[in-house]
Amino acid sequence: MLYLKKVCCLALILLSDFNLIKMKKYLILLFTVIPLMYLYSQNDREKENRKINEKCFTCHGQSTYQFYNPEAARDVKYRMNPYRIIYSDRYYMSVHKSFKCTDCHSEDYDSFPHPSTLRFEIHYQCIDCHGGDETYAKFNFEKIEEEFLSSIHSTNHSDEFSCWMCHSPHYYSLSARKESNTKNIVAYSNSICLNCHSNIDNYQLISNERNSDLISKHDWLPNQQAHFNSVRCIDCHAEMNEDVLVAHKIKSKNDAVKNCIECHSQNSKLLESLYRYDIKERTSKYGFYNARILNETFIIGANRNYLLNILSVVMASGILLLILFHLFFRIIKKTK
Repeated sequence: MLYLKKVCCLALILLSDFNLIKMKKYLILLFTVIPLMYLYSQNDREKENRKINEKCFTCHGQSTYQFYNPEAARDVKYRMNPYRIIYSDRYYMSVHKSFKCTDCHSEDYDSFPHPSTLRFEIHYQCIDCHGGDETYAKFNFEKIEEEFLSSIHSTNHSDEFSCWMCHSPHYYSLSARKESNTKNIVAYSNSICLNCHSNIDNYQLISNERNSDLISKHDWLPNQQAHFNSVRCIDCHAEMNEDVLVAHKIKSKNDAVKNCIECHSQNSKLLESLYRYDIKERTSKYGFYNARILNETFIIGANRNYLLNILSVVMASGILLLILFHLFFRIIKKTK
C-alpha cells in the first residue's frame, strides 16, 4: 500500500513537470519496469532469507541433529526435541514464509551451542508486529487483541495463554479468507481448538484439570457428528463481531449456544459467522432461502423454500375448507 502511494505521488510530480507526450516513456517506466524491479527485489530477499534459514533447518528441520564434539573428538548425533522441530516445507507455505528465523528470534542463535539464557527469550505476539500497521489494517488486529483479552482464554489464564497457543507462528496460513470450501474451513478451524481440547499434553500446559471428554460434554447435541463436521466450534462458543472475520472472544461454556433455533431458522446466526462473507443471494431462483448454504450442506430451518411454504399453506387451507364443507353438508343433511 505504501509502495503504491509513493509510485502515484512520483507520477503526479512528473506529470506536473513534463507535457503529456514526453510523459509516455516515464509512465511506462513507472508502471511496468519499477513494479517488476520491486517484485524482483522482494523475491531476491526471500531467496536470500531461505539460504540463511537453512542453517537453522539443518538441525531444527529434522528428527536428528549432528555436531562436532571436541571432548570426544568426533561428530555425534542426537534426537531433536520434537517440540523444537520446524518442518521447512510447511514453514514455506505459511504467512511468515518470507522471514528469516532471526527476524523473530535472537541473533545469538547463530552460535552453537546456543547460550542457555535464550531459554528465557520473550516471544513476539501478533500485535507487536501487526498493530497500527496500515498494511494489515484489513485484518483488524487491534480489535482481535481487544476481543482476545476479554475472552475466557485470557481472563482465565492471563499471560499463560498467548496467540501461539492457537496459531503457530511457523505454520499459520489463512483459511477463511482464501478457502472456498466451507467444509475445509470448518476442519481447519476446529483442528486449532482440538489441538488443546482433545490433547491432554497441550491442555495441561495451562491447566491442572483433567481434559474433559468432548463427546460426553456435547451429548445433548442431536446428530453430534454432523454438527462437528459442518460447524466450527467458535460458531457456538464465541461472540460474533462484524468488524472481525474470525471471532476471538471465546465465551464461557455456560454461555455457549444451545438453542437450536438460533441456527435452524431463516435468520440463522451462521449467516453472520461461518457464511458471512459467502452469502451472495438471499433466495435462489428455485425459492430456497439462504441458497448459498445449499452448495455445502442443508440446514433444517435455515434453507426453507418459500414456494413450498406457499404451497403448504394452500394445501392446508384446501384441506380445512374440505373439512368445513363436509361438516356443513352433514349438518344440512341431519336437519332434513
